[in-house]
Amino acid sequence: MKKASGFLFLLLVASGLFAQGTDTITLEKIWKDYAFYPKLVSGFINLNDGKTYCKIESDEKKNTQVVTYSYETGEKTGVLIDGGKIAEVNKLEAFRFGSFDLNRTESLAVIPQNTRSIYRRSSESIYFIWSKADNKLTKISDQYIRYATMNPDGTKVAYVLNNDLYVYDVAKKKTKRLTKDGKQNSIINGAVDWVYEEEFGMSRGFEWNEDGTKIAYYRFDETAVPEWDITLYGNLYPTHEKYKYPKAGEKNSVVDVYICDLKGKRKKVDLHSEQDQYISRIIWTKDPNMLSVQRLNRHQNHWELLMADAKTGKVTLSLEEDNKYYVDITDDILFLNDGRHFVIKSERTGFWHLYMHKIDGPQVFEITKGDWEVDHLLGVDEKNQKVYFTSTEDSPLERQIYVCDITGKNKKKISEGHGNHSARFSNDFTYYFHTFSSIMTPHIFSIRKNDGSLVRTIEDNTQFAAEMSKYRMGTTEFREIPIGNNQHLNAYMIYPKDFDPNKKYPVLMHVYGGPGDQQVMNQWLWFNFFWHHMLATEHQYIIAVVDNRGTGGRGEEFKKMTYLQLGKYETEDQISAARYLGSLSFVDAGRIGIWGWSFGGYMSSLCITKGADVFKMAIAVAPVTNWRFYDNIYTERFMRTPAENASGYDDNSPINHIDKLKGKYLIIHGLADDNVHFQNTAEMVKKMIEMDIPFDSEFYPNKNHGISGGNTRLHLYKRMTNYVLDNL
Repeated sequence: MKKASGFLFLLLVASGLFAQGTDTITLEKIWKDYAFYPKLVSGFINLNDGKTYCKIESDEKKNTQVVTYSYETGEKTGVLIDGGKIAEVNKLEAFRFGSFDLNRTESLAVIPQNTRSIYRRSSESIYFIWSKADNKLTKISDQYIRYATMNPDGTKVAYVLNNDLYVYDVAKKKTKRLTKDGKQNSIINGAVDWVYEEEFGMSRGFEWNEDGTKIAYYRFDETAVPEWDITLYGNLYPTHEKYKYPKAGEKNSVVDVYICDLKGKRKKVDLHSEQDQYISRIIWTKDPNMLSVQRLNRHQNHWELLMADAKTGKVTLSLEEDNKYYVDITDDILFLNDGRHFVIKSERTGFWHLYMHKIDGPQVFEITKGDWEVDHLLGVDEKNQKVYFTSTEDSPLERQIYVCDITGKNKKKISEGHGNHSARFSNDFTYYFHTFSSIMTPHIFSIRKNDGSLVRTIEDNTQFAAEMSKYRMGTTEFREIPIGNNQHLNAYMIYPKDFDPNKKYPVLMHVYGGPGDQQVMNQWLWFNFFWHHMLATEHQYIIAVVDNRGTGGRGEEFKKMTYLQLGKYETEDQISAARYLGSLSFVDAGRIGIWGWSFGGYMSSLCITKGADVFKMAIAVAPVTNWRFYDNIYTERFMRTPAENASGYDDNSPINHIDKLKGKYLIIHGLADDNVHFQNTAEMVKKMIEMDIPFDSEFYPNKNHGISGGNTRLHLYKRMTNYVLDNL
């Protein structure tokens, strides 16, 4: 506790030093001018030689350039992809791009143009192949395609068109269609369905093997999955978009995995697709004939790592885990070059840690251990037998970088400074690209040696920080909030610039609170943070953000205790935190409000009902109001099915607590929300009308879960600001 208190004091002092300006933060500066957006480094890639890296820049005519630099000296060593030369050779006015995919020899790149989003992670583009030899562009297809990805040697490009998988031959400029049964809202080859994309964090559904001779791909049969309809306005008659969306308890896609060679000969992996299960990841090992497959049962409490033989399709069990709650999937799995071992992150001891396993045998040893969490596996230096990772060992509010022997010995922290650190290592692990931020420090990008020592700063956002110092901002303080039974919650608070402890201030709480999430972290917090400072300094509100039980960074028992009762303990904690804040001498206990988005909108809706005597006002943006309306992968992970756990669904759905509502309540939703359907708000509003309970609402036609685009965000935040000022 003493260590934490010292840490909190440092953050309070630092934030006070930052906020010395006199300019006013306005919504226009946040959501129209984007004045509070620091410089980022885009397109950073470690190049093959281990001595150079590249990043995206622009020339004087705004053409995109991929510029190469020396790790050691920082000197510019060349231009790998020159948008100006590309424009000249291909007779274009200009050539700009935001991403690229290099082949292994760095002689070719796949570059997307005119990208348009589909859902949260999926998109389609017009793709070109760039040749280093002559700067010529070759269009892969005249149509919009998805996920164009080169094989390692750059001879082939795989992509998805109309739910079928294709391979383009770079040399012959010919295309081969590998699947022929793709059909909208029925069969998907090489991509994933909506619920996999949203809840397993993926979109591309195929992977090249190590030598580029085979493709493993998903095939989804979503025929039996119920369909959802989104109405889009703007024409004389509205149009409708239909897609498959499995709500809690409903049927899922039947998912198969195939392995296909470049001639189109394919082998089905023996995964018993008729069983109700999830195939959450497919990853090739270093063996070009061995594919790893991660499988979960529908309850998501039994996880298997399977090894599939590319020649026969047969699978063998490599590793499995059972959990009394649920198993969170991980991308932190790395297959070693020896072809026999892998390093994986697991929560099996109650905290995320790293383990060494044999592919065809038992655990070799645990690499890390302790009552703290490994956040991310950064890499394994096999030559020097070192493992690099980030962790919460110093504080759950931070991410620090560590290195240890592959056996777990000689662990050492190589990052410095309170905040959030991340790293991307060069191919030979001599250097790493370092990113750092804190709650009052915008991103600093640098090159460092593998011992953490600074080689060079690439971007420190000094100019941005100087601009920020011109604005009137409050003081930010991290603190612990007691909730009884010797338990505490991590929180941060923003105080008005001229805070007077002898006055009484209203409090606006901001919540997300969903499983594994963390809002209270010492890292750069983007746009809402400045809106909160505007409310604090210009309108004399105290802002409080509290991470309730169920959130991440503090171990499995803290995170998973909400199992089967999603919303119960989370709401109790926010209400307890509000009561605690109301007990402080400088808080007006009769003027406490809360707002949140998505799961946070769900939480604010529960708080204004279950905590009706505590909260005066709530704003719910795109909220879940009934867990029966949400998708099955997410909801059943924490609640099982409605048939198995009816009370868990109903006892903590806001729609069933409307009769308790006393305060002012604003509900906001995008009418084209594909994630949390407008149905949630429509049913909530319908019931409030039936019960003659007053409420306020705001709806955004044709807007999805993010409610953005054009003037939308500015309008939204004006609406919320005025609601806070008028009702709190």
